[in-house]
Amino acid sequence: MSTIHLHQRTTLTPEQYVAGLTDFGPGRSKLFGNSADAYLKVHHRGSTQADVTEGSGGIWERLHYDWSDPNHVVLTTTDSNTWGGESGHTYSFTRKPNGTTDIDVVVVREGKNFKGWVLGLVLGAIGRRVLEKAFENSVKAIEARNSATRPRLVAA
Repeated sequence: MSTIHLHQRTTLTPEQYVAGLTDFGPGRSKLFGNSADAYLKVHHRGSTQADVTEGSGGIWERLHYDWSDPNHVVLTTTDSNTWGGESGHTYSFTRKPNGTTDIDVVVVREGKNFKGWVLGLVLGAIGRRVLEKAFENSVKAIEARNSATRPRLVAA
């Protein structure tokens, strides 16, 4: 089992990041590169929970999303062709006095078969940088999306 801790500081509020994290519409892959639109299937979505299958590159997982606590979002793997056991993601948000937000993510990968076991070892050994880059890219993409939706001030 591999456990990887990631951290980013952002200008986003926790609510803005969670809105991106829980946007299961078309184009999700623009926010999360490891979530190809072809794999995406929303089984159920409520106001604070969802049941979603997503993945890419031959790896998929069904996740239970719980964002009932806006400062602590938990994604639990309920089925996968690769991951099992305690696999999932936990996002924790800390608002800073300067208006920024610290996002801490814990990714747990427990292989449920040979493929998962090997991938888990690779992630634990050298895959951290890949996950860091993917997380960094998601934060940047959600920041860009939010800055594009802010009203622009026009000089008179």
